[in-house]
Amino acid sequence: MTTILIIDDERPIRSSLRDILEYEDYKVLDVDNGFDGLDLLKKEKIDLVLCDIKMNKMDGMEVLTEAQSICDTPFIMISGHGTIETAVEAARKGAFDFLEKPLDLNRLLITVRNALEKGGLVKETKVLKKKVSKTKEILGESPTISLIKETIDRVAPTEARVLITGENGSGKELVAHWLHEKSTRAGSPLIEVNCAAIPSELIESELFGHEKGSFTSAVKQRIGKFEQANGGTLFLDEIGDMSLSAQAKVLRALQENKITRVGGEKEIDVNVRVIAATNKDLLKEIEDGNFRMDLYHRLSVILIHVPSLKERATDIPIIASSFCEEICGGYNTPTKEITEGAMQALQALPWTGNIRELRNMIERLIILSDKRITEKEVALYANPSNTNITTENNGGLKTGQTLDFDKFESFQDYKDYAEKEFINFKLDKNGWNVSKTADDIGIQRSHLYHKIEKFGLKRTE
Repeated sequence: MTTILIIDDERPIRSSLRDILEYEDYKVLDVDNGFDGLDLLKKEKIDLVLCDIKMNKMDGMEVLTEAQSICDTPFIMISGHGTIETAVEAARKGAFDFLEKPLDLNRLLITVRNALEKGGLVKETKVLKKKVSKTKEILGESPTISLIKETIDRVAPTEARVLITGENGSGKELVAHWLHEKSTRAGSPLIEVNCAAIPSELIESELFGHEKGSFTSAVKQRIGKFEQANGGTLFLDEIGDMSLSAQAKVLRALQENKITRVGGEKEIDVNVRVIAATNKDLLKEIEDGNFRMDLYHRLSVILIHVPSLKERATDIPIIASSFCEEICGGYNTPTKEITEGAMQALQALPWTGNIRELRNMIERLIILSDKRITEKEVALYANPSNTNITTENNGGLKTGQTLDFDKFESFQDYKDYAEKEFINFKLDKNGWNVSKTADDIGIQRSHLYHKIEKFGLKRTE
């Protein structure tokens, strides 16, 4: 239900407005001073404010100014001593409209409806912008993050190739986006390729394109990612999973700035800056014969290592608060407070899934907690030892049954068990839609197929 807040120090005015608005099926809150009104704006989901200008304790214009830093709720200012100057000042300070006492009923209701409509559009626009925008701020003030930001500022304007390393979910993709955004190529496309998500037999066609008839399913010519990124940036994510034959062709493209489509003979000039990322130790992959040393040296002109979240726990309060504001905004609810105790509890967690896991955790806490997220909620919903596990009747646990940790000989045994049960639960929940499940749990589809095979998971009818 739409909620309207009335701030006016005259009881008869508040009562009259309440009667009118409640008759129109609005939920109405009212206070007699600006301080209480601002407190309500911080705590409650308010869709519109009707605020008197001349009040004791705090002037209406002061309330309007203070409210701008709290929320985007539209204000309709009311005054019994209205002048053109007052109306202009109210508009300049961000008021939607200005009404004079005594209030005209029809004008009041029309203005209220218009203000609510505009307020809804403003909120919807902000949510859509956040969803569309890919380049979010790199959050954190720890020494390692400060160094990464400084490195991006230095390296981005150059043409140097960059290799970004770090664990899954640590933010490698975000670093790549900022390298592009701050480069001279920012006006040209940033094309992303996840090498782990593309089968090895298709990776060359994906990168370099193919000619019609070059293989059975090549029914028409296809432009590859190198050509799509011409003049811009090509981001090769999870490059450690690229096949050796594709690596050889990428090396040639980097050396000569030329590519040849699969099944074609013509050499095509390309002007592409390549940024690569991996969660693997490429030097070890080179030793094992899985990665070319010459390609490694071509890619790693600049090395940027993104630390895991547990290595920069001091950044967790900043990141968690930002996620909380973003997620609450997406749900169109007031931003929930995360208490100091809850922040300390979050900092103490292992965060094997890094930033991605933290965001999912904050969303879970927002949904399951009340107006504040406290240490109690974090302990209840984030600590595996305090969480009961539910699985299918396949030898796992039943609802409400506590896990017996003594049966695990090592930490790896426990991790494998928990991973297997979690993946099995998610697959069943999504009707064994592997693509949707991979998106839900934040891993690549190829990685999920590997896990299904590793744990011998099968769909139960």
